[in-house]
Amino acid sequence: MSDYLRNPARREFLKSTALAAAGTSLLGVSAAVAPAPATNAIEVGPSGIPLRGFGKTGHKLPLLGMGGSAMTQIFIQAYGVPLLSMDDRVAMVRHAYDSGIRYFDTARVYGESEQIMGKGLKGVRDNCYVATKCHIADPTKVRATLEKSLKELDMDYVDCVQVHSPCIEAVGFDGAMKIHAELAKLRDEKLLRFIGLTTHVAFETVCKMIQTGGFDQVLLAYGYVRKGMDTMLSNRKIEHRELCLANAAERGMAIVAMKVMGANMLSHNAKKMVPDYDAERLAKIPPAAIRWVLQDERVSMLNIGVSMPSDIDKNLAVVRGDTKFTNQDRDLLADFSSRLYDLDAVKALKVS
Repeated sequence: MSDYLRNPARREFLKSTALAAAGTSLLGVSAAVAPAPATNAIEVGPSGIPLRGFGKTGHKLPLLGMGGSAMTQIFIQAYGVPLLSMDDRVAMVRHAYDSGIRYFDTARVYGESEQIMGKGLKGVRDNCYVATKCHIADPTKVRATLEKSLKELDMDYVDCVQVHSPCIEAVGFDGAMKIHAELAKLRDEKLLRFIGLTTHVAFETVCKMIQTGGFDQVLLAYGYVRKGMDTMLSNRKIEHRELCLANAAERGMAIVAMKVMGANMLSHNAKKMVPDYDAERLAKIPPAAIRWVLQDERVSMLNIGVSMPSDIDKNLAVVRGDTKFTNQDRDLLADFSSRLYDLDAVKALKVS
């Protein structure tokens, strides 16, 4: 049993919203310890994974998280691998936990993802940071969608609910802030502890939302390949993404990077997209993509979707090793992306 689970006082803190003020972390730090500053200085946890401060939440977490979209029936085809059975996917979540991962990201719109996460974390939920998303554009339906998420997860609270990118894109700043207001009410009822927001492409709107000071974390498409969900990002979008990063860091928010693998352009599908690429060099691309993002010390967490247990093992091997981004990494990513960007399928993508 972990130190965290042995600590009954810690479990009591989780039942209130006083956790961050108490200066505790998800790694079993006693409530008597003074709060650690929200710093991203390198510190290695018991599992061998480097820790980074998770913004103003007061936590330090292993910097590799598990994304919940790449293992679902809705999205698996885009990731280029077979869909595992339900039992195997539940076991994969527990494998991530047993390997030291403590941040688990999911969403209602990911189909069975919440159910898989809930089953995989049964019995260890209080030792994890669980984030889901609210994609609903109608403020009157926010409670219902969160209650549905909690039922699917089989949990009585989540650590964070994020206003999801499709909602922000649909209703803009004013509409998304109405969703935030409803989430704040549910936070008061202890159904969630923190409020976040996500975006693949709506960086200008998200930057404005960040500036309100009402959010604890932000999940951004942030990888070497300029890929959103189904678009390529223009220079203007990249500039606004940088403003999001700067403003979030200034406000002490946790910053979570998604699309680290270019929405899987640099992972399982890489071989299919550029089939004649040298196999040995191909295997080095995902580690290089991870190290590229880790150059930015403002990033609190890499939220990487996984489809196979081997994805977890390979990603963990990278973050447990030397994470310095090298010239060899740079040359490799530049060479492969030059081939990637020249593909008709990539050229056909909308540039936003």
